[in-house]
Amino acid sequence: MKIFPLTLIPSNTNFDFMRMRHVAVAIAVLALAGALAVMGFKGFNFALDFTGGTAVNVRFEQPVSVDDVRERLDTAGIENAQVQTFGSGNDLLIRVRGGEEATSVDGNAQLAQEVLAAASTPDNPGQILSTEAIGSQVSGDLRKNAIYAAIFVIVGFLLYIGFRFELKFAIVASLTTLFDVLIVAGLFALTGREFDLTVLAGLLSVMGFSINDTIVVFDRVRENFRSMRADPLEVFNRSINQTLSRTIITSLVFFLSVLALFLYGGGSLEGLALTQMLGAVVGTLSSIFIACPLLTYGFLRVTKQDLLPKARDEAALARRP
Repeated sequence: MKIFPLTLIPSNTNFDFMRMRHVAVAIAVLALAGALAVMGFKGFNFALDFTGGTAVNVRFEQPVSVDDVRERLDTAGIENAQVQTFGSGNDLLIRVRGGEEATSVDGNAQLAQEVLAAASTPDNPGQILSTEAIGSQVSGDLRKNAIYAAIFVIVGFLLYIGFRFELKFAIVASLTTLFDVLIVAGLFALTGREFDLTVLAGLLSVMGFSINDTIVVFDRVRENFRSMRADPLEVFNRSINQTLSRTIITSLVFFLSVLALFLYGGGSLEGLALTQMLGAVVGTLSSIFIACPLLTYGFLRVTKQDLLPKARDEAALARRP
């Protein structure tokens, strides 16, 4: 009994998504080429986590404004400083990217003193509570570990979907997931927003969201191939329409959740939330307009013979209502 049915999209929709598959794939290819070009020529605005630098904890005699401190640091020539409060309103964490000289003990201490002098005012002086440095070796290891993490996730998806579905599904799902991540990363490179560990965590979560959305559509495609007497394009269309309401509702709820995190989570979580919001939009569009169309091209073309029940599936299919 449905007390409060939630239906954003009617269950009997019949949009012809496959009719525009060539246009959708062409747009996706152009967007991917643009994202790769931006990342290759402009690059990322890496934060302290990946570049190395100094983190200085400063305590002031009176509460201070983060915006005022950031403005004073910019005026003093200390650009792209990350300023956030912690503990009481008198304590600030100031993170600054340092040059090669800051990797030494003396260089790091000198940079900390410059930060203190720029952030303090005559009527509200500050004192350094602690100083931490991230050297080039540590930041280089973080970059390598980030690449390893992304490769590990992609390979894991490929193996799981290849075992659970078919190899063609696994390849397309991995390509779609990689597309979503590269588009979101390209938007960060294009806008020049700082790329830190929270953004990396957001990209990894985008991969999980994207693959989950695609698997739902592919599962319906497999079922319809086995039960419908229709050509592949009709099967793909029917599958996308049948899962359309579920896809949009799930993406909308996820988007609203991370929107709240973006608005009220503070500056330290802003990059994570923004990455997930962009990923929700791109991942939803790719699961609808890109995933199934890719299964109609070249060696990735799926036929009914590809999806005939295997021996291990017959018992599971027999138990389904």
